[in-house]
Amino acid sequence: MRNLILASSIAFALSAAGPAFAQQAQTPRPPAMTLTIPGFPDGGTIPVEFTQAAKGAAPGGGTSPEMSWENAPEGTESFVLHVHDLDVARNNTTEDQLHWLVWNIPATANGLPQGVPKGSSMADGSYQTSASGPVYRGPGAPAGGPPHHYVFELYALDTMLDVKPSDDAFENRRFVLEAIQGHVIGKASYVGLFKRPE
Repeated sequence: MRNLILASSIAFALSAAGPAFAQQAQTPRPPAMTLTIPGFPDGGTIPVEFTQAAKGAAPGGGTSPEMSWENAPEGTESFVLHVHDLDVARNNTTEDQLHWLVWNIPATANGLPQGVPKGSSMADGSYQTSASGPVYRGPGAPAGGPPHHYVFELYALDTMLDVKPSDDAFENRRFVLEAIQGHVIGKASYVGLFKRPE
């Protein structure tokens, strides 16, 4: 008898919850956050103008490409942009090359302009660093090998980071990537390929 009552109770609970489950299934998910770089297609070749090989580019420098993003999740308080070369094993370790790290980008931002100027502190309150210093470091893979994969990763965070820049870019990256743990509410990525012209 007790089993019959228990089975009836479970059946009633499931039938009552049915409409709620159906409504939840019909609720559309918000669109995914996307990152776009107009200067080259995702997975395509990065134009020389955005690299260290550009005419007039400072050693280890270059002109950053324009980029934009949309569909940041509700609750976004800041963004972090991490640009790195996956094909470099820095100092014979698993650490790759840091080409640009920008953090505490305001939640109101929906992109970055082409040619972000040098300087650790930016006008909007964000910070930047790279292996070349407080500046965008353009791709610079050698001509005598395959193209390298440069990944542009954008993170939406539910917080601002209490990380101030130091002279050590890789220490900055470690601190930033540790600080974002548990605060990432959205992510978008974009990949470009490059090696220096022959």
